[in-house]
Amino acid sequence: MSFMIRGTGMYVPEKIVTNDDLSILVETNDEWIQKRVGIKERHIAVTETTSEMGYRAAQAALDNAGLQADALDLILCATVSGDTVSPSLACMVQNKLGADCMAYDINAACSAFLFLLETAEGYFARGKCKNILVVGAERMSRIVDWSDRGTCVIFGDGAGAAVLTKADAPYDSVFTVHGGDSVIKIPTYPGKSPFWQGDVSEKPYVYMNGQETFKYAVTAIANDVHTLLDNNGLTMDDIRYIVPHQANYRIIDSAAKRGGIPLEKFYLNIERFGNTSSASIPMALDEMNRAGLLTRGDRLILCAFGGGLANAACLITW
Repeated sequence: MSFMIRGTGMYVPEKIVTNDDLSILVETNDEWIQKRVGIKERHIAVTETTSEMGYRAAQAALDNAGLQADALDLILCATVSGDTVSPSLACMVQNKLGADCMAYDINAACSAFLFLLETAEGYFARGKCKNILVVGAERMSRIVDWSDRGTCVIFGDGAGAAVLTKADAPYDSVFTVHGGDSVIKIPTYPGKSPFWQGDVSEKPYVYMNGQETFKYAVTAIANDVHTLLDNNGLTMDDIRYIVPHQANYRIIDSAAKRGGIPLEKFYLNIERFGNTSSASIPMALDEMNRAGLLTRGDRLILCAFGGGLANAACLITW
């Protein structure tokens, strides 16, 4: 027993920051950003909190599914930019929705939405749930160093959500974790303990080794897609779309070439939203759903990579 996606939703802040806007803050320009990462603009929160964006995406997904919050058996959320360490994002979304069910977060950075799906699939397989809400929400603008042109041009804010319903649908997945913080790292507030003698110099901003991230991501996407195809006796012709984590256009283009995958198989919206971490895949799914690009029975491969280091991919049936 697995699941079907019954409804999708997304929310992005109203404020749009263009590449020209960023050129006022740091030494950069539109041509450099588009050539380097393929982004033209991104949505940035002004008053919206992470939990508010998550709630709005969740409510949109429930509306799209034709369900009320009391139909939910479980809420799973992901964020690296939550408003608080505790309560979790999932608890805050539950509260705002008025739901009455178990709710908790899973932290796997940009790959986290696929970890949510994998966890949900386990609950469905055990017969524990009928309807599960999964949400990725990020206010990356809060944890970006706006004086670092290498990272501040990449990220955006937003939230995406999906309502999953128990169904007899094919599902498969592959997960790989290489624990370590040398490539991607987001330090936390060091605290003010009078007894701590360790390092307190790190700032709580995104650190990323761009070259190593690029190499890791290209290999991960190409390998994971082919692993799923091989494990399920499928070819690329059997796949309607590949929905990747929207991190960098050059990464996706290079992964397509490395894996011999037609670039047109990938659904891309990075030019309009930038990298929204755990929110990027559910935001893309919502756009595809509402644009009528998906038909029941379509096979999709979702793939992601990010801090952990963690990469993942799953094969789902729409």
